Amino acid sequence: MIGTNTTQVRLQTRAPDGPRGMLKTLGHILRNDGFIGLYSGVSTSFKQISPHLRPNPPFPMHQAHSINLFQLSASLLRQMTYSTTRFGIYEELKATSPSKPSFPVLIAMASASGFVGGIAGNPADVLNVRMQYDAALPTNTRRNYKHAVDGLMRITQEEGWRTLFRGVLPNSMRAVLMTASQLASYDGFKRLILLHTPLEDNLATHFSASLLAGGVATTICSPVDVIKTRIMSAKESEGLKALLARVYRAEGVGWVFRGWVPSFIRLGPQTIATFLFLEQHKRLYRYFKGVEEIDDAV
Repeated sequence: MIGTNTTQVRLQTRAPDGPRGMLKTLGHILRNDGFIGLYSGVSTSFKQISPHLRPNPPFPMHQAHSINLFQLSASLLRQMTYSTTRFGIYEELKATSPSKPSFPVLIAMASASGFVGGIAGNPADVLNVRMQYDAALPTNTRRNYKHAVDGLMRITQEEGWRTLFRGVLPNSMRAVLMTASQLASYDGFKRLILLHTPLEDNLATHFSASLLAGGVATTICSPVDVIKTRIMSAKESEGLKALLARVYRAEGVGWVFRGWVPSFIRLGPQTIATFLFLEQHKRLYRYFKGVEEIDDAV
């Protein structure tokens, strides 16, 4: 799914004369950066392993053995900080609630969880966006972070630690919207399916609810996602109001849902896989702990 994420970032940050649409952007990346260009942000290590997959490789083949366990993926680092925080807090809030939370309460719980998760994951998110956007820059202006740890260290040393929290407000807002529209809507759709259809609490229900939640999350988060990507990929700091005014003058209102298709292609399967795994994990946890199954339809 990281390949579609790179395509999404390129669409959201493209120049007015750049390729339009997902397929054209995908083709542009393949022609200019090779197949491995779709996975910018995973780790520079992959580029070192397969430099023949992209034209004019910046690394010689003898560096292919420079991989080590500390070369963390920026995308993986983001999930380790952002996703674990928001999911953990949300589930804890639900578990400690004295009664079955209503849907508005679920939204409030998810929003609080997402806000904290957005702050926790912001440094990795800044790094992730930069690594994905780097290949679109001219060669002499690329940052060329070697891996996640190198990127975090260089950002701190060259630009100061505050840069790691650039865009934290729109990023946290996006995290609020994402968590509320993903987690709370999943629980809401699941309850509706259990109450109004013959389906039981099984894989079919989990799949249906998570697919719907993925569509809701993609649509709601698209405008904030574009703003977040523009701010984090910028070379210089720019105020939110100034950014919106500049983008609107140059591109009109079409920028709001730019990159929606690759975003859904990434987020839809990710949401489905996340909740299918989460439901099975919770079921196993309750089994081994001897906890009684919870009726989510109540």
